[in-house]
Amino acid sequence: MPWDVIKLNDGTSIPNIAFGTWTLGGGQQATDKVDQAISVGFNHIDTAQSYRNEKEAGVAIKESGLDRKDLYITTKYSGLNGLDIETSINNSLENLGVKYVDLYLIHHPRLAQPDIPTTWKQMEKVKADGKAKSIGVSNFAVEDLKILLASAKVKPVANQILLHPYVIARQTPLLQFSADNDIAIEAYSVLTPLTHQPGGPVDAPVNDIAKRFDAKPEQVLLAWAKAKGAIVVTSSTKKDRLEGYLHAGDIDLTKEDIEKIDGAGAQGERRLTARTVIRRIAVAGLIAAAVLRICSYLGIGL
Repeated sequence: MPWDVIKLNDGTSIPNIAFGTWTLGGGQQATDKVDQAISVGFNHIDTAQSYRNEKEAGVAIKESGLDRKDLYITTKYSGLNGLDIETSINNSLENLGVKYVDLYLIHHPRLAQPDIPTTWKQMEKVKADGKAKSIGVSNFAVEDLKILLASAKVKPVANQILLHPYVIARQTPLLQFSADNDIAIEAYSVLTPLTHQPGGPVDAPVNDIAKRFDAKPEQVLLAWAKAKGAIVVTSSTKKDRLEGYLHAGDIDLTKEDIEKIDGAGAQGERRLTARTVIRRIAVAGLIAAAVLRICSYLGIGL
């Protein structure tokens, strides 16, 4: 099935692939890249206060000529400059040139000050005031969600999280909790195994599957995230890549395909964990050796 929309727990619907502005920077280039994404068919733009390019995205949105209802806009409260939520959403709406956003997220649980329940009440007011049709969170762990849900009058519709095969094992409990509580998952950095961790165990099954579908590896990873039920947030400055990302929605992975990618991802995660432990031990050893040399030089016995 191609990319479509997902029904959220508040009755609204969200396109299940988005163009993210995280890595675009600012200035005319950011406007141009958002404009390019819209022109190839992306109808969901994901930005944030801390990306510092809401205004550039807003220019592209205005210049697209699309009716407001034909474009889904997500932005996030990032606590920029210490501003509160009410001031932040007003600034974001002004920057984006719209009267409301479709989805407003708390960018990280550490931004929930003085605590999650108090902050979520402010988010609920944003929705009640009509400044966001839906509200949600980002980077929240299971325990954070439990705290939120215990006092929430409005349930978050989504949780945007890091999701790719090398973190699937540790993120599975969060995926399950979210599914049990009807909270949609948005996935960012899905292409990490290709862009930042190439040469790992995931490469083999992804490349094999790509050959079978006459597709590119990045399309397979996007299809994998879609098969997990996630709303994919991705980005590229290249038009042909963006077109390929949209075509990835037509890739229908089998259960076996998904299991092979998951298995390779778990294997890679164990390797990465082992490397991290070894690296920390090595660093600790170097520090200990340096301390011993200093103490010896100073004539201090240990």
